[in-house]
Amino acid sequence: MSDDDYMNPAQLAFFKNRLQELEKELLKNAGETTEHLRETVLVPDPADRATIEEEHALELRTRDRERKLLKKVQQSLASIESGEYGWCEETGEPIGIPRLIARPTATLSLEAQQRRELKQKLYGD
Repeated sequence: MSDDDYMNPAQLAFFKNRLQELEKELLKNAGETTEHLRETVLVPDPADRATIEEEHALELRTRDRERKLLKKVQQSLASIESGEYGWCEETGEPIGIPRLIARPTATLSLEAQQRRELKQKLYGD
């Protein structure tokens, strides 16, 4: 695909729709978690109480990951509006349609991401 065809209006519309759907789903999950955590059930058995608390902790960890993903989704939507979506932040090269389909919030090309992960592995964060 030539650079002129990359991130054409149809592709941008596809990714914008996909990101908006993901955003709606994440917000819906957050609302369900809030409602679920409000439903406190008092159980006299300490083992049952511990199980419920562990389930709540797991759910909160999941929602925390989703909160971080929501921030990335919103940043990706903003980059679509600014015309920067689909281009590597580090190199300026196209990220690539297959990578964006797999991870619509990607900001680095596959090669740049691999370099970053290798540096993190060698030198730490």
